[in-house]
Amino acid sequence: MIKCEYKVVAVMSGTSLDGIDLIYASYLYDNQLNFKIHLSETVKYPENWKLTLSQLTNNSIEELSGIDNAYSEYLASVVLNFINENKLKDIDFVASHGHTALHQPENDLTLQIGNQQIFADMLKLKVICDFRVQDVASGGQGAPLVPIGDRLLFREYDFCLNLGGFANVSFESHEERVAFDICPVNIVLNHYVSKLNLEYDDKGHLSSKGYVHSSLLQGLNTIEFYIQEPPKSLGLEWVQEYIIPLIDSCDLQTEDILRTFVEHIAIQISRVISKKGKNVLITGGGAYNDFLIGRISELSRSKVIIPNKSIIEFKEALVFGLLGVLRERNEINCLKSVTGAKKDHSSGKILIPKI
Repeated sequence: MIKCEYKVVAVMSGTSLDGIDLIYASYLYDNQLNFKIHLSETVKYPENWKLTLSQLTNNSIEELSGIDNAYSEYLASVVLNFINENKLKDIDFVASHGHTALHQPENDLTLQIGNQQIFADMLKLKVICDFRVQDVASGGQGAPLVPIGDRLLFREYDFCLNLGGFANVSFESHEERVAFDICPVNIVLNHYVSKLNLEYDDKGHLSSKGYVHSSLLQGLNTIEFYIQEPPKSLGLEWVQEYIIPLIDSCDLQTEDILRTFVEHIAIQISRVISKKGKNVLITGGGAYNDFLIGRISELSRSKVIIPNKSIIEFKEALVFGLLGVLRERNEINCLKSVTGAKKDHSSGKILIPKI
């Protein structure tokens, strides 16, 4: 008999390197799918791991294999500590996104580290993970994966916009879910703020002091990716190849870089969500950037909605928990209309602890 309720520890690590998001949540099938987040926590990365993860693209495949094993152990220790500190006993499984090391779907390549067998062995729990590989093997982008959660858990919103390392959006169009990455966000903003020995631009205060550099803005807005039709997705390698060199070539003050890039983000997002009378749910760390949110609101005609803190910070973890539930039930958790794969499918690797 198929269960009606699942209690899951879900784990998410994003490209902005804010830390590891962990939740303990229930997913209940009762006419329609509902959820409840019981506990949530973000564990900051120690400096050694933050440095390692920020330089993953500089490593060979062999080096990444060693990092993968070490990261799987580290991730398991973080999850185990979360379980023990909160005295969690009733857990059906752990659902984990891992951390993206390489994402080159055009080369049939995507690699998320942290999905090795030792993860399940250390926890002594079933782990459902590595959700992207099967989709890329099926001709898809392997991303974004969150839209199935937007459709099932946040169906009352016209647009679901996440402002994390990248901005990604999902919405219904002609009875299909459409979703894609729009542009980089915190992966670029945090990179330049770090030069001032800060982790992030608190509420967009620094960017609000800068000036828009018109030629840089024009250069950013004319990058070919922005005129490509979805499905499409972005990765760290793309930022390092196209965004960082372009910005650095202008030799600007940090505040002006931030201000210009915020304008770029707001312009690209407004091109997608500018539909009068539509409501837009905004989540991710960028939801706290008041200046950025203000620019998005001014340039678009949509109603911007900022939810409560747990949804802002843990929506992606919540959805990866759902992906685990759907995989456990062998139900569709990857949509071909979103990723470009040959067919809808149920994706994810299931690790059973070796007793």
